[in-house]
Amino acid sequence: MTRLLHLDASPRPGQAGNQDHGSHTRRLTHHFVSRWRTLEPDAEIVYRDIGANPPQLTSVEWIEAAFTSHEQQTDPMRAVLAESDTLVDEVVRADILVLGVPMYNFGPPAAFKAWIDNIVRVGRTVDFDPQYTAHPHLPLEGYVPLLADRPRHAVLISSRGGYDFGPGRPLAALNHLEPSVRTALQFIGISGFHDIAIEHQEEGGEALAASTQSALERIDRLVKQLHSEVTAKRQLQPA
Repeated sequence: MTRLLHLDASPRPGQAGNQDHGSHTRRLTHHFVSRWRTLEPDAEIVYRDIGANPPQLTSVEWIEAAFTSHEQQTDPMRAVLAESDTLVDEVVRADILVLGVPMYNFGPPAAFKAWIDNIVRVGRTVDFDPQYTAHPHLPLEGYVPLLADRPRHAVLISSRGGYDFGPGRPLAALNHLEPSVRTALQFIGISGFHDIAIEHQEEGGEALAASTQSALERIDRLVKQLHSEVTAKRQLQPA
């Protein structure tokens, strides 16, 4: 059974195409999950809506607690980290992260950055050992990605008001969404990274419709690809 963590970061509550001012990223993440359920009805889906319920921001109390060993943490420290622990547990358990994250001002919404800051945790998802010299995904020495214990995939689904923000396009250097998310997730050991974006949101019309259709088709192909991969690996595991 595959475990999916389905996360939406858009503050828009509805889905584009069904509701006025609905979210394009919500439409695409729900499309991905729907297609996956078609192939694997018993897949475990954990849903978290951080657009509606943003995670807490890091505070001095959070930092003090996070950098105190578990044995020395006080009850108030553990209470401060309770939400972060839940978010980390969801990521650790997942095989595939389906992340709906619109581009706001060239980067992710604040709620999603708060989620990243809650799941990149020393002792939980990453560690530091001066003798560890080879990070498997990033050119960093001493950092141990604790989620590199097994294959995990992240599917980042985004929407952009403008266009030409993709790799190799004229505005790629202004896109701080996909690169930052890829870096943070690979830092903790999530090696599989896939991104699909809608563009022309501000322009609308045929350009947006064509971009949306292309994204939906790419999602269909990606679902089939990832489902084949995880199914093949599961069959290779000893009974």
